[in-house]
Amino acid sequence: MRVDPNYITNLVNSLDQTQSSEQQLSSELSSGVSITSLSQNPVGAGENVLLLSQIQQDDSFTQSANTVTGQLQVADSALGSVVSELTQAISLATSANNGTMSASDVESVGDQISGILDEVESLANTSYQGQYIFGGGQTSTAPFSTSTGTSPATTAYSGDEDINYIELPNGQKVQLNVPGDQIFLGSGTNSVFGALNALVADYSSGTVNTSQAVSDTEALSSSLNYVSQQRVTIDNSINQISAASGAVTNEQTQLTTAQTNLMQADIPTVSTQLSQAETQQTALEDVIAQLESPSNSLFSKLPA
Repeated sequence: MRVDPNYITNLVNSLDQTQSSEQQLSSELSSGVSITSLSQNPVGAGENVLLLSQIQQDDSFTQSANTVTGQLQVADSALGSVVSELTQAISLATSANNGTMSASDVESVGDQISGILDEVESLANTSYQGQYIFGGGQTSTAPFSTSTGTSPATTAYSGDEDINYIELPNGQKVQLNVPGDQIFLGSGTNSVFGALNALVADYSSGTVNTSQAVSDTEALSSSLNYVSQQRVTIDNSINQISAASGAVTNEQTQLTTAQTNLMQADIPTVSTQLSQAETQQTALEDVIAQLESPSNSLFSKLPA
């Protein structure tokens, strides 16, 4: 019978492999993680890298979306307040234009509209997290200021026309801001500040030039409608980002579940495999010990 001269060496190699497997299984059992090294499972490790990368991208988008949504909501709230203020100014102006008010009452209307002008200017200079949201790309300084050196007074815009966007996971770009001059100065009869300043001047003396005051009131109504139109742009952006955020949240949940399933050790199976490895190790050690025993030496079998 032919004897394999490497028999014991092969057994020792098998023992080493069994011990290595046992260490790996013990590590999985204690950590609960099935993949602890690239060499152990290259395909699984690669899948895990891809899953983690996508999860991180989703996290980044979610954080950005939360920030810009907060800014958009503040802008929407500010414009909602502007609409309310302009509605009140139109109501006051309409009352002053009917020709039944005394001079002092007309002046009072002028004062109230002047207060509304101040409030609208404050809203147009709304900031979020230290940045003015209606200044276009010029976010560090208040975009609007009113000069009373002329009559009517004039309100100037010091921002720019820059528009910012956020890119959704599907590649679509969503507008994040509307430059303030587009909202509050518009063009022609769409100027909020132009109409308000004109109405303040109309009623300052207590004597109403009805045709001029009516024209300026109509201009304010037109500017109110224009503000509402600009507000729609912001509302649409909020809705688009909200929908995208919901989709990303669902994707994150699915990716996290997939990553957990990929990396989480199957404890019952690992326990069984570890028990088998331990049994195999004991058996190999016993066989090697017996083969290496002097009583099992070939020379011990020779006659004396």
